[in-house]
Amino acid sequence: MGRGRQKAKQTKVARQLKYYSPQTDLSALERELAASGGSDDRWEIPPAQDEDDDDWREASGR
Repeated sequence: MGRGRQKAKQTKVARQLKYYSPQTDLSALERELAASGGSDDRWEIPPAQDEDDDDWREASGR
């Protein structure tokens, strides 16, 4: 396939992706989010430690 045909095909696919907007089932999304059960611990940011709390410094004798 020549470069012109390849570019035309890529342009066609890109245009389809840009302008395609499927219908979103909001009720299914709401059920899925409700089933996940509130907050998820994986996304919580751990508290920052102060430099005074570093155990490795005490263990190394610094």
